Amino acid sequence: MHGGWQKVVGVGAVVLALLVSALGAVPASAEAEPSKPLAVVATTGMIADAVRQVGGERVEVRALMGPGVDPHLYRQTSSDIAAMARADAVFWHGLYLEAQLEDFFAALGKRKPVIALADTLPRDRLIEHDTYKGRFDPHVWMDPRLWAGVVTTAQDALVKLDPAGRAIYEANAAAHLAQIEKLAVYAETAFASVPEEARVLVTAHDAFNYFGRAYGYDVLGIQGISTDSEAGLKQIEHLVDTLVQRKIGAIFVESSVSDRNVRALIEGAAARGHKVVIGGELYSDAMGAPGTYEGTYIGMIDHNVTVITRALGGEAPAKGLNDRLAARN
Repeated sequence: MHGGWQKVVGVGAVVLALLVSALGAVPASAEAEPSKPLAVVATTGMIADAVRQVGGERVEVRALMGPGVDPHLYRQTSSDIAAMARADAVFWHGLYLEAQLEDFFAALGKRKPVIALADTLPRDRLIEHDTYKGRFDPHVWMDPRLWAGVVTTAQDALVKLDPAGRAIYEANAAAHLAQIEKLAVYAETAFASVPEEARVLVTAHDAFNYFGRAYGYDVLGIQGISTDSEAGLKQIEHLVDTLVQRKIGAIFVESSVSDRNVRALIEGAAARGHKVVIGGELYSDAMGAPGTYEGTYIGMIDHNVTVITRALGGEAPAKGLNDRLAARN
């Protein structure tokens, strides 16, 4: 893994606690008002989708971060604070993904359930940061079978918040986990069709290490795990050398990260007489637009699998696993 880990710069926990208290919010009781959906705020699109899939009609979910938003750098707005203060519960990813929000969540957690879903994953299944001891790569959604653990934790958390909905949450979770397993099998089959020498994924930042571990691909990110780290000239030069030496013909941009450094790689390779093209745009730290197939976890990963496979010379249907991917130029 490349690059450094950003420093959390946030408002003091005491100030945040006072701010939340000033809103005078009192969580609604799900059991006292069974006809009223549980009001939940989630940070990333992926976390929001997991809670929606499990919660169904018993849960109303508001996501803080939309398409193209970088969770590493995101800071809460006044409307975010108001929404979280009034919610019955707040779900976030954890593993230092929402680094700028950690102080706020520490304060808010003293007043209501604030649940970091990915923090519950077994540490022996996580990729430890190679520089910061005790910190882990947070991009666990890139491995569907690892993400299944997040969905199971969402189920357990919702059952605890709303015991009367247990049967619904368990049934919804089981159905979604079956979809995730189907997606994992599709990914295995598609990625295995890529010629072995072409199994190299070069992207804007280190969001795909779990993908690489799951499917046997070399993953090279220009920036580190956090997008707050700037790619140095030496790293750019090293990656240009790798592109030329390994005859890598396609690299990828990300929907939530600037493509400036990716363009620099293409220009550097061209100067060395090696043509590299952009193989497509991948969803890394954010999903697609709400209401679209790519705006769901299944659609997001289906898109990534299909785009990567086809760009690197493998075989995958143009519209993906479920024949629902948007047409691409």
